[in-house]
Amino acid sequence: MLDPAQLAALAAVHRRGSFDLAAAGLNVTPSAISQRIKALEETTGTLLIRRGQPCTATAAGLRLIRHHDEVALLESRLTQDLPGLTPTTATLRLALNADSLATWVLPALAAVPDVLYDLVIDDQDVSLDWLRKGEVVAALTGHPGPVQGCETLPLGALRYRATASPAFAARWFPQGLTADALRQAPSIRFSDADRLQDRWAAQATGTARPGPLPAHRIASSQGFVEAALLGLGWGMNPEALVTAHLAAGRLVDLAPETPLDVPLYWQFTRLVAPALAPLTRAIRDHAARALVA
Repeated sequence: MLDPAQLAALAAVHRRGSFDLAAAGLNVTPSAISQRIKALEETTGTLLIRRGQPCTATAAGLRLIRHHDEVALLESRLTQDLPGLTPTTATLRLALNADSLATWVLPALAAVPDVLYDLVIDDQDVSLDWLRKGEVVAALTGHPGPVQGCETLPLGALRYRATASPAFAARWFPQGLTADALRQAPSIRFSDADRLQDRWAAQATGTARPGPLPAHRIASSQGFVEAALLGLGWGMNPEALVTAHLAAGRLVDLAPETPLDVPLYWQFTRLVAPALAPLTRAIRDHAARALVA
């Protein structure tokens, strides 16, 4: 049997990035963390943590961290079903895209009581990698998958609008929306993995390769909206975040007849599907109200 305290230490070192921060999080000394990691490595006969800045788990370490998360979640559900057991609170580590977090997913999380959340925020095009590596037990992703050992539920599509300030649109698109103008006008990206602007530009102009598009990088959904309002660039904003600004004339839709609908999927590990069922129901219910069918 693997020692739960040793597994908790392994997960904490990987997620906090250092032995000192892991010790603070678990309320033990750094020496105790080091001893637990060493003992676990001796038990498994393999290196589990790469010491560095930051410390990261090896492939074997990630597999043990996933095991730790799955066991903790199952045990938490068991204490709810058997009142004679001492209650425990599970921590669910989820990979979510920033735009869903900013628009519709927080009420779904709040609908599930007695759970702690550890949220990894990443682009929907790469969030599946967190699930594939075993870093999270579930993910909102733009890929249907499924990952081996996981279940997939289609949720609908998050609708985006290409928006900019009226002054920005007048300056950069005086002749209307063209591929040449898009190659000159500054856009806004969440990260290097964000391809929404490219996809929309190709769709709106009928050009297979409209880019490269000059871009600011702003890893914030609200920052995207504020940057567009200030005339910093044009960007793909979730419709829910810009509806009021469009109605008030503070933003303009660069192509009202050409929204971009991005399908979203809820993927979760099959082993813990019963324990995740309340959250899965909440995600599905709130998505049905917020997303495009």
